[in-house]
Formats: sequence, structure tokens, C-alpha cells
Amino acid sequence: MANRTLLGLYRDVQGAVDGADALREAGFSNREYDVLTDTPYPEETFGEHVAPHKLFVFPLIGAFCGFAVAILLTVGTQISYPLVTGGKPIIAVPAMMIIMYEGTMLGAIIFTVMGLIFESRLPRFNLGIYDPRITEGYIGLVVSAPEERFAAAESALRKAGAEAIRHDRETQTTRRGR
Repeated sequence: MANRTLLGLYRDVQGAVDGADALREAGFSNREYDVLTDTPYPEETFGEHVAPHKLFVFPLIGAFCGFAVAILLTVGTQISYPLVTGGKPIIAVPAMMIIMYEGTMLGAIIFTVMGLIFESRLPRFNLGIYDPRITEGYIGLVVSAPEERFAAAESALRKAGAEAIRHDRETQTTRRGR
């Protein structure tokens, strides 16, 4: 069965916290709703689920890949074009160290940027339900629920004092009408 989306708007933080509590009392888990706000609040202010991130892995993998590519590039170049200078070895590690350092940093930076994009879930093609009043200071609780639990979510938001409630079907009709 398909999920439907519901947006409840609250004027202040306490109302949004009450709405989140009402959703939990109605049997919704922290993963089934999200908070939309124009102001940054500390994590878990509304009791919502904070997803763990793995951003620290991206620079490590990037540094390893950059280091490996730098070694392959320098060793491959020195073996492909052997130039014996004063009886010194063909593969000269001190000369390779600068390129290995730069390759490591470049790989770490590129993978960090890619990790930020990935962890931010960008680009986001399905924007979902939204109300412009959120940018004016309202706080929105977005609930994604199956059809049979949709009425319970709506009544929980109304019981907590939501000033306005929007359904996903309302947004689809207004988008088509524009």
C-alpha cells in the first residue's frame, strides 16, 4: 500500500513538540515523521530521529585512492621513461613524496565534497509536501504514513493544536493547476 504525506503547521516550538509527542502516542516512530523549520534548532529538540552520518569515511577512502593513484603515476612514469642520473636508482622516493602528498590531499578533498553531496541527499528530485509559511516562522511536521494510519496521524496533529494541515493530494492538485 502506498504512503500518503501529511503536513501539520505549528506557530511555536512548544506546539511542534506537542505535535511530535502526539504522533509518538499515536504509535508513530521517530523515523515516520520529519520536522521542517526555517530556524536551526539543536538536534532532537522535537524528539525526531537523527540519522547517523558516515561523512568521516569519505575523506579516508579519498586519501587512500589519491595516494594509490599518485604512487602509480610516479612509479609508472619513472619506469616508462628510465633516466639514470649519476648512478642513482630509477625509482626515487624523495622525489615522489611531494606528488604522493598532493595526490593524497586532492583525493581526500574530492571525496569529501562528494560525501557532503551524498550525505545531504542531493540532488533531491522529489521535494514532497511543503508550505511557504515555514519560511515565515512556522514549524512543520511532515508525516508519511500508510493509507490505513493516515487518519490517526491527522487526528494526532489536530489534537496537538496544528494551525493548518495539508495533504499530499492537495499539493498535487495545486501543482497541476499552476
